[in-house]
Amino acid sequence: MQAEAMEHEGPASKRIVTGYGFWIFLLSDIVMFSCFFAAYAVLLGQIAGGPKGSELFDLRSVAAETAFLLLSSFTCGLAMIAADLRDARWYQLGMAVTCLFGLGFLALEFREFADLVGRGAGPTRSAFLTSFFTLVGCHGAHVSAGILWLLTMMAQVFAKGFRADIMRRLLCFALFWHALDIIWVAIFSVVYLIGSAA
Repeated sequence: MQAEAMEHEGPASKRIVTGYGFWIFLLSDIVMFSCFFAAYAVLLGQIAGGPKGSELFDLRSVAAETAFLLLSSFTCGLAMIAADLRDARWYQLGMAVTCLFGLGFLALEFREFADLVGRGAGPTRSAFLTSFFTLVGCHGAHVSAGILWLLTMMAQVFAKGFRADIMRRLLCFALFWHALDIIWVAIFSVVYLIGSAA
């Protein structure tokens, strides 16, 4: 009985502690996005005589953005499997493809923002557009930070290999990247689909 109790003593491994702590960070990020979603929902009809979402949103472009991001999540998962197998070549390939999909997403989002501003529908035009640019732009900023993080992890694995501390960072990166996908699915549903129908 005493020996059994001894087996459960002591701190958890660093991998578990790091993953747990990073989940807390992600949850705080999700709470922040929830506030932006709530603001968007409240301000959806506050267009101040300006254009509505149904007049502005191009769902074909948004569908392409969604495809880029979901595919990047898939290739990120493949890269993490390669990392678990300590296969540096497939890991780097998976991360490179993930980076390209992420950049494709950002390019489409930047084009959408530039198009809206060019049509006089910038973030200062109405409360609705302020909430739209804040929510979607904040997600885009997270994707940009994720790509910088991704490139850093590629360089670290290239220089140091799959050390234990590198693997913990990869775990955090994968959690972050997949969380961005979940938030984007919510943006696609709430902002674009509901916004187009409003």
